[in-house]
Formats: sequence, structure tokens, C-alpha cells
Amino acid sequence: MSQSLDRALTMLAELAGGPRTLDQLAVTLGVHKSTALRLLRTLESHRFVQRDDVRHYRLGTAMFDLANQALEERDVRRVVEPHLRALNARTGHTVHLASYEDGEVVYIDKYDSRHPVRMYSRIGRRAALHCTAVAKVLVAALPVAERRAIAASLEYPRLTENTITDPERYLAELDRVREQGYAVDNAEHEDFIHCLGAPIRGAGGRVLAAVSLSVPQMLLDFEGLMGLLPDLARTAEAASVECGWTPSPGRTPGT
Repeated sequence: MSQSLDRALTMLAELAGGPRTLDQLAVTLGVHKSTALRLLRTLESHRFVQRDDVRHYRLGTAMFDLANQALEERDVRRVVEPHLRALNARTGHTVHLASYEDGEVVYIDKYDSRHPVRMYSRIGRRAALHCTAVAKVLVAALPVAERRAIAASLEYPRLTENTITDPERYLAELDRVREQGYAVDNAEHEDFIHCLGAPIRGAGGRVLAAVSLSVPQMLLDFEGLMGLLPDLARTAEAASVECGWTPSPGRTPGT
């Protein structure tokens, strides 16, 4: 084992508890202050440690950058699978997981409905940006300039009587999704199925994916669909926590 590396890691673990002085760190490591100072300077040069004031040191920004990257690089499908599988088991309806990749929304996982009437989809299939709940959630999370560019680029094919067919309505819908925290496909993609979608967030609140429930209208009317929103929201929030998201203090799950 590298003694210097062991000491550096011990120092970082100590600083995770809050700012410390050179004297305190030297005592923790059981070394002379000059040895502790050399380690601090090396860590400081790589932004793992920074000065809090004249006497104190604290963790630097590189630690948080690495933590965020590590969380975001985890396989979202694997992390959220238990939550999505449980949602599918509770409701009996189709559950989709989708991600935004290079200007497209792609289904990356699916749990089939137990009912004979199902939404046609498959893993790897692209979701229409203007009329699916998962796509609305993911596009709504993008910066405003990117949202506007996407809205201007779409052709808006009319797939049902409810399909959004112009950029103004689409942008207004994305604003509504951002405000309310979920999206609805009200028979906009297929005229016999409606869907609810919610974001799955990672560290810092970044939207990593979207989860949706797809329900045949013959089984549930729109009011019944909206009755599933609390369960979907709780599932999305629990999955988000697994992905590194931290809810606001005092927040009630599903609200």
C-alpha cells in the first residue's frame, strides 16, 4: 500500500466532515505538520482541497466534479430497474424508460402491460418529440435556446386529432411541463392510448431520463390516468434518489 496515497485519502475523508486546520490534519494522520502540508499542497494543486480561510482547509471543487461524473456515468437502467419493475407490478400498465441522445429520444427500457391492448414500442425505438410524454419531459429539461431550436426544426406530423402541430403550441406545452413537473400524452401519439411521464434526475437536479406509464383509454379515462400521477411521481423521485438526486428539505414525495 502507498503510504502517501493512504494519508491523502485519510485527509480527504477527514475534510469531508468540514474545514480543518493544518494542526488538526497532522494529528489525524499522526505526522509532522510539514508532511501534512506537503500533502495539502499537492491536493490543492489538483483542486481536491482549497483554503477556507487563512488557517482552515476544505474539500475542493474537483471532489464534487468527480462525484457528479461518477453518478451520471452509472447505468441508469440498472439503478432504476427495481423502482420501474415495482411500478409495473402495482399498476399492470406499460412502463417505459427513455433518454435524450443526440437530438433524439430513445426508449432504453420497457416493462410490458399485463393487458391485451398495448402501446407499440420497443427498446431502441425513437419516441416522437412532439407527442410523447417521455419526449416532452426530456426536451422540456433542455436550455431554452435548445428547446426553441428543436421546436423550429420539427415537422409535426399529425398522428391523432390531439397531436400538437405547430411550434408555438409545442413550446407552450414544454413550459407547462417544466412548471408542473410531469408530462401528458393525451391520445396524441396513438388515439387509443394516453400516457404520463416524469423526470428521473441525477446529482444537481440534471434530468437523466424519463419514466412513463402508458394506459389504454378503454381501461382508464383521463381522470383515471391522472389518478396514477402520485404513484408515478413517487417512483420517479425514488429512482432519482438512487441516481444521486437530493430532494429539497421538507419536500413531500410526489408533490
